[in-house]
Amino acid sequence: METTSAEKSARIADTLVDLYILNQLEVKFEATEQATTWLTERVTDLQVELEEAEERVKEFRASTSLVSQEQLEGLEVQVKDMRERIENTRSDQEVAQARLASIRAAETPQEKAELTGDRQLQGLLPRIENPDVADSFEARVSQIEARIQADIARDEAQISSLQDSLATLEEQIDQQSEDLIELQQLSREAEASRLLYEYFLARLKETSAQQGVQQADSRMISPAVVPAAAFAPRKSLILALSVILGLMVGAAFVLIREARNRAFRNATQLEAATGYATIGQLPLIPARRRKDAITYLKDKPSSAAAEAIRNLRTSVMLSNVDTPPKVIMTSSAVSGEGKTTVALSLALNFSTMGKKVLLIEGDIRRRVFGQYLQEDQTEGIVSVLTGTKSFDDVVVHSELLGADVLLGDKGQSNAADIFSSERFANLLADLRGSYDVIIVDTPPVLIVPDARVIAQNVDATVFIVKWDRTEKDQVVAALREFESVGKPVSGLVLNQISPKGMKRYGYGNSYGPYSAYGSKYYVN
Repeated sequence: METTSAEKSARIADTLVDLYILNQLEVKFEATEQATTWLTERVTDLQVELEEAEERVKEFRASTSLVSQEQLEGLEVQVKDMRERIENTRSDQEVAQARLASIRAAETPQEKAELTGDRQLQGLLPRIENPDVADSFEARVSQIEARIQADIARDEAQISSLQDSLATLEEQIDQQSEDLIELQQLSREAEASRLLYEYFLARLKETSAQQGVQQADSRMISPAVVPAAAFAPRKSLILALSVILGLMVGAAFVLIREARNRAFRNATQLEAATGYATIGQLPLIPARRRKDAITYLKDKPSSAAAEAIRNLRTSVMLSNVDTPPKVIMTSSAVSGEGKTTVALSLALNFSTMGKKVLLIEGDIRRRVFGQYLQEDQTEGIVSVLTGTKSFDDVVVHSELLGADVLLGDKGQSNAADIFSSERFANLLADLRGSYDVIIVDTPPVLIVPDARVIAQNVDATVFIVKWDRTEKDQVVAALREFESVGKPVSGLVLNQISPKGMKRYGYGNSYGPYSAYGSKYYVN
């Protein structure tokens, strides 16, 4: 809070301290009072829950004949012993049954005496031929079989009795296990209720004891001093800090923007990053629409843009002095670099020299020549390559360019497959004899493979890089694509250079290293 009176400011400060201390005491008292009320209600509820839990434990104990864990384990031991007895008895029974079956299956007295192991039968064997002895022998065998049969019946009865006892024990164990588990659960619930009750009861006693001894966390060390002079605002300091902060923010913004910039702003940067020569630097043509750009170059042949196109044409033709290139291709890394405008501008420049020029729209996926030349023909190079139409049927002469134009059209096959065909190579070979210069505009090399395919049949490749836009990684990757097929580009063109932008970045009044000295030669 700010005032215009020194005494009032001091009184306000002291009053705020007193109010703050009083507020702290009131807040603590209210908090303690609320805590006491809540704890009282909670302790009461927990006491009721504890009594109910303990009552459930007592009722369960009274209604159930429970055993201890040790007794339950003893019953399980009995069950185990009884199962072993059942198994042993059943094993004895099976042995007796097998012995009885083998005795009954014996065919000779000798086999029966051997299987029974009875000494009396073995003593009768030497006189078995005597009928009386034979009858005694059979009677003794029947007696042994009856005894074995009685043992089997006795084992069966014993097994049945043991199984009934086992079932009774198992049922008893299951019931007592369930009762013991339920008792343990009820006991745990009662113990948990007891712990909660004791904890909240202790907190209630502590809170009740603290209720009357609350003290504020703050205290006034000394009263406020009446200021001798105004503290704020310090205008000179604010102004100085604003200027410094503005400069720092502006400098940081510029530095960050420059650090993040990966585009090219002059030919030196472009050549250093790629290792290729820059054969042309083209300014931004002052035209709003695409078709107006060519009209501008044609109507103003002495403008800076037209002179830059002538310089590019000269550089392309001198790239091979002994054998000047006849088939020239334009391409770029990505779309929007201005390669199509450069291709049309070169065609216009060559035609003004009296050359017979053919411009081929190699970018048949987009087909933008119609936007420049205002041609509505639907058949073009694809029709020629597929044999549907002849070259003479589809080629058109552009009055704007003064050159022949072979437009692109839509086909059923892939564009890369079309330009990879032998028909395309033969078509260019035939056209070399009919034209002085052939210019092929191709799609961006990083987007589709058409440019690398077409490059196999041309003499020179002009690679377009847009000023202050195309990133270094894109340019390097695109040039590597041409190198991978053994067709490196002939040179680079820095396109759409903004004179104002060059001046703003400190590279001169206009585009290029020499343009600032030739302004008297240009008529824009």
